[in-house]
Amino acid sequence: MRIGILLNEPTGPDAFARLTDDLRQAADEGFDSAWLSHIFGVDALTALAVLGSRVPGIELGTAVVPTYPRHPGTMAQQARTAALAIGPGRLNLGIGLSHQVVIENLFGYDFGRPARHMKEYLSVLMPLLEGEPVSYQGETLSANLALSVPNEGRIPVLVAAMGTQMLKLAGRRTDGTVLWMTGPATIRDHIAPTITAAATEAGRPAPRVVCALPVLVTNDVDGARETAASIFGAYGQLPSYRAMMDREGADGPADLAVIGSEEYVAARVREVFAAGATEFYGAVFADGEDAVRTRKLLAGLAD
Repeated sequence: MRIGILLNEPTGPDAFARLTDDLRQAADEGFDSAWLSHIFGVDALTALAVLGSRVPGIELGTAVVPTYPRHPGTMAQQARTAALAIGPGRLNLGIGLSHQVVIENLFGYDFGRPARHMKEYLSVLMPLLEGEPVSYQGETLSANLALSVPNEGRIPVLVAAMGTQMLKLAGRRTDGTVLWMTGPATIRDHIAPTITAAATEAGRPAPRVVCALPVLVTNDVDGARETAASIFGAYGQLPSYRAMMDREGADGPADLAVIGSEEYVAARVREVFAAGATEFYGAVFADGEDAVRTRKLLAGLAD
């Protein structure tokens, strides 16, 4: 099993030093990959370029960079620059639409045609990542440019796809999907079959399905569930995640969090893989001994 971990989002002027320590610990523990969220803290691609140049070996991924605020040419240029800094074969570019409340209320962009936007975005992004020039005129964006970043190798692209249209698009055009707040039943019955069928029809390799969930090994299950409900509760109000919770039969994020003994957590992670996930990374949401136990258990599951 390919197992990764979500890096802690740092604050303060020593953010890069703390992130570097976090990544080095993950590499030393034997995790296959480390992922960094892109919300309103440090820029994920910039941070991974710095961290990857300091800590060798371990794969890195963004989870996920919103597309609307960055032209796909800018995204390709930054991703290729980050990949150049950390070395070939290490960067996974996770991108996503974000959410209407974020894109319209905070950034001021129109979120009216998200599927069309992503389709056209990929029409520009993918060739540029492959080192090809682009001349494209779409309904939501256009581009006439080429990049000269001297990369070796390619950069896998994973789309945060959960709805049927987005899953089909990801299967046809990219390397797969990176999920959040999506449980094993939904992966088995919806995510994996939809994206795999689309990839097969397009003659592409089997897609990657990267599953991420909150996870904690602990003796205090009730307390941890309360903590998870508090930390992750807002995700239950966002339509795309709410739809996945409804498919799973979950009342809220705490129901999707993987919480319990080592044996229980290991069984739940294996269930995710049996459902069709190709990779899993955990968001450890506590400090102290429970965090130590959780990281040890997850790292031990890595192949």
